[in-house]
Amino acid sequence: MTDAETRQTATPVSVPETRRSRRASLPRHARVRVGKREVAAPSAAFEVLDLARIAHVGFIDEGRPMVIPMLHARIERTLYIHGAKATRIVKGMQDRAPVCLTVTLLDGIVVARSAFHHSMNYRSVVVHGAARHVVDDRERKAALVALTDRLLPGRWDEVRPMTDKELAATGVLAIDVEHITMKRREGPPVDDEADYALPVWAGVVELAETVTAVTPDERLAPDVPRPRSLRALEAAGAPTPSPGLSRGRGAA
Repeated sequence: MTDAETRQTATPVSVPETRRSRRASLPRHARVRVGKREVAAPSAAFEVLDLARIAHVGFIDEGRPMVIPMLHARIERTLYIHGAKATRIVKGMQDRAPVCLTVTLLDGIVVARSAFHHSMNYRSVVVHGAARHVVDDRERKAALVALTDRLLPGRWDEVRPMTDKELAATGVLAIDVEHITMKRREGPPVDDEADYALPVWAGVVELAETVTAVTPDERLAPDVPRPRSLRALEAAGAPTPSPGLSRGRGAA
């Protein structure tokens, strides 16, 4: 049989089968329970990580679960977080300790004809990995640059360099991604068929992040211009909304 004949006679693998196969290969803690919400492409998950401005990091401290909101940055498949060396997450973190990092982008409020079917349109990512203290000077600097530029792209080059004292007081943790999963809901409400005839408003209230005001520090000299990083943020506007946010048939 030729290669062409093999391709013609091979049974195509459906998307649901591929998704089931992928889920089966993951440990239970890294699986998405509702398969229809899962977005399998890692590139989509990393895009959401890059858009989200804040992450929630879960870890175990003295036998108790803790979740802390933190700034995060990504360099390829490694995520970075930082804080004062005296903070709980930095001081108490053991090398290769398991951590979980999550982000969510809220795209809309889904208003249904019944309270039961109200929902939200969102994109969310869950990362499971192992944390390690960053001790290499080059990696530490790259991480700190990335974290600073996550707030305002290009900001690192606009400010004075960190002092040795500041560097000594700052702890940087790397999270090497072991598993990454993404969920997404989009589209209109999904009501019970009998409810569509009810005279009750339903639809999607679309939401987006935006810059509402820029307030100069009261001690800023009047002749200091706005930096390029800030002008770029104002020009860029909100993160890109999810495609098909309110089009097509939704998922309850």
